Amino acid sequence: MVIQARSRDGSLHLQDAPIGAGFTATRKIGGAVIRNRAKRRLREIVRLLLPLHGQPGIDYVFIARATTPDRDWSRLVGDVESALVSLADGQVPGDREHKAQEA
Repeated sequence: MVIQARSRDGSLHLQDAPIGAGFTATRKIGGAVIRNRAKRRLREIVRLLLPLHGQPGIDYVFIARATTPDRDWSRLVGDVESALVSLADGQVPGDREHKAQEA
């Protein structure tokens, strides 16, 4: 799974700015059922973690990979959490990307 982050113009310094999230899965990972499962899993993780680790004024894009639909839930949650923490440590001045470790 890959997470990309980009700040919205002028909203990086506003503490009440919304946090955006988008999800995508290409046909390379499987048919519609598999792609939708991957996105549903990512949406639930983001619902839980983005309020804790997301930065106001940042839009995040979560890109599913081939292992996302079948990865152990706790490992997938850990992958997303560590990626969000890494992105937060960089303070996202412009466009940033973090590839989560999926084995």
